[in-house]
Amino acid sequence: MRLVVGIGLRVGTSYRELRDLVDEALRSAGGGEVRTVVTVEGRQSEPGLQRLVASLRAELQTASADELARQSVPTPSERVEQLAGTASVAEAAVLVTGAELVVTKRRSTNATAAVGRLSAAPGYTPSEREVVHRVIAERRDVRRGFVDTPIDDEMLQRVLEAAHRAPSVGLSQPWDFLLIRDIVTRRKVHDLATAQRDAFAASLPADRRRAFDGLKIEAVLDTPLNIAVTCDPGRGGRHVLGRHADPRTTWFSAAIAIQNLWLAARAEGLGVGWVSFFEPGEVAAVLDLPAHIDLIGYLCVGHVDEFAAAPELVRTGWATRRPLAWAVHEDHWGRRETSIVGDALQAVESAVPTAGRQTVRVVVGGDPATDLEQSEALVVVLGAEKPPVDFGVLWRPARTPVEAVELGVEIARDLSLQGAGEIVVHVVEQSEEADALARGLQVGASACGMAHSSA
Repeated sequence: MRLVVGIGLRVGTSYRELRDLVDEALRSAGGGEVRTVVTVEGRQSEPGLQRLVASLRAELQTASADELARQSVPTPSERVEQLAGTASVAEAAVLVTGAELVVTKRRSTNATAAVGRLSAAPGYTPSEREVVHRVIAERRDVRRGFVDTPIDDEMLQRVLEAAHRAPSVGLSQPWDFLLIRDIVTRRKVHDLATAQRDAFAASLPADRRRAFDGLKIEAVLDTPLNIAVTCDPGRGGRHVLGRHADPRTTWFSAAIAIQNLWLAARAEGLGVGWVSFFEPGEVAAVLDLPAHIDLIGYLCVGHVDEFAAAPELVRTGWATRRPLAWAVHEDHWGRRETSIVGDALQAVESAVPTAGRQTVRVVVGGDPATDLEQSEALVVVLGAEKPPVDFGVLWRPARTPVEAVELGVEIARDLSLQGAGEIVVHVVEQSEEADALARGLQVGASACGMAHSSA
């Protein structure tokens, strides 16, 4: 049985007193292996407690008085609350780990102890969880505000160690990290990114191009360090565990390493920007990568003057986050907690006009070869056969009219999140599914406050 011991203690409580108290509580629990000892913040450095934890071969965790006070305990104490800011330390310390309380508070002269049972591996304490979720929420793709401060070697080593600890298919660790400080090399990469930026800008409708002109897409020359993250698809040889059925897991592994690096950098106060405005083969040539090595990510890394409260694309109105509820399905695709169509119909009643300015011409069943000549066109293909890949073409093989309505709602709402303020729907294909998708587009547009019409 895996156990958690919660302890409250006064300053100077001896190891012997704590050991006798905990042994009594453990006997009442029927024995078991103590995995964790938890106490209130500020008591973790007590010598008697540290010796107890070492003798139990357990992990010592702490929780703040506020975290403990939020726990509902069976034997609260007004006196303890006055002294410690929580009605219980020992019992609340057990409960804060998610353990089941099996031995309520036991007392000695200077301490209290309680015991809990873990039915599953314990999570972190609330304060530790908050730190993990904070670094995830505050991670930013940084392109502005880098400062001329060198990156400490030990800090960089910690960041790279975090990246290198990423999970990988079959423990193949297909990544490598090319550290680029040479200004000549970085200027060449910068020139490639600038050329791609210009090409992308030229492809945009006029209103979207004006908004894009204000965005900074890279910081290649603004940071003291660029990191190229690469992938060796064949690393580990023929029999890498888990790769045979889905070779893509090799590249996924390298992407996870990048995320690890990014989160660790944020925790260290380093900004990271991922540059994607170039053709990987061109950058690989500049970096003189071997032919068997794939470039996965090109990162600009450095200290920044601040981390923005929200991503730049959100702050500038270029795009908005997709709600989690739209992305969660239960058992079957499309079975959401709230119907996306029903949610949209409800949203229509309180919709306000969107601030988006882009007009998108949605052609249902159109011909990409001709319709995509207009930069504002988006072609939706409903057929069962997947068309050639093109970001101006959405393949949505609707199986029923009901499914087509859902797809239409989803397309419209996603376009709204990407800055669309109006959609013009042109139905070319003659089918129930095409008509249903057009109805869904209208519902989705209305729910987001977008203007909509039919061509």
